[in-house]
Amino acid sequence: MGRTVDYYFVPQSPWTYLGHERFAALLRETGTRVRVLPMDLGRIFPLSGGLPLPKRAPQRQAYRLLELRRFSEALGMPLHPEPQFFPVAGDPAARLITAVALHDGDDAAMRLTGAVLAAVWTQQRDIASLEVLAQLLAETGLDAERLVQSQQPDVQARYDAQTQAAIDLNVFGAPSYVVDGELFWGQDRLDFVARKLRA
Repeated sequence: MGRTVDYYFVPQSPWTYLGHERFAALLRETGTRVRVLPMDLGRIFPLSGGLPLPKRAPQRQAYRLLELRRFSEALGMPLHPEPQFFPVAGDPAARLITAVALHDGDDAAMRLTGAVLAAVWTQQRDIASLEVLAQLLAETGLDAERLVQSQQPDVQARYDAQTQAAIDLNVFGAPSYVVDGELFWGQDRLDFVARKLRA
């Protein structure tokens, strides 16, 4: 039995987008399994002192845009710092990713997660739209039935449980990676995740 990383994120996070493909490559390189665990930051922020983007101080909002541009350029990853559909509700996509993880496994959920993140940050699509989510399922070769299943009580219960698990682990932002009980927050901490997995 190899190691497993618990991957906590929200599907509308630019930082999750910037780290996702590097994280996926690290998993492949190290032969590490992943548990794909979308969470509801709307429940976590009030407990952790976090603020949704529109409520943050202007200085913090401005610096966020600067950092997004810096990381986009440094990583060679296209990104619209202020995409057309943002802020956007992440719950529909999070439940869909949860349904895919449940029925198709974590590798399929990783594939869909990458497509959802790119839809927001490079393609400027509305991931709160059920039509867009149906398109993303088709584009990633996944069963259209997952969209219906994502709206069922068992998937909502699983999504709620994932959020509670994140709270219990002191997760407070996205993306967060948990390895052997140790928390790493942010795509700029992937080097530390790599060290942990290679140790």
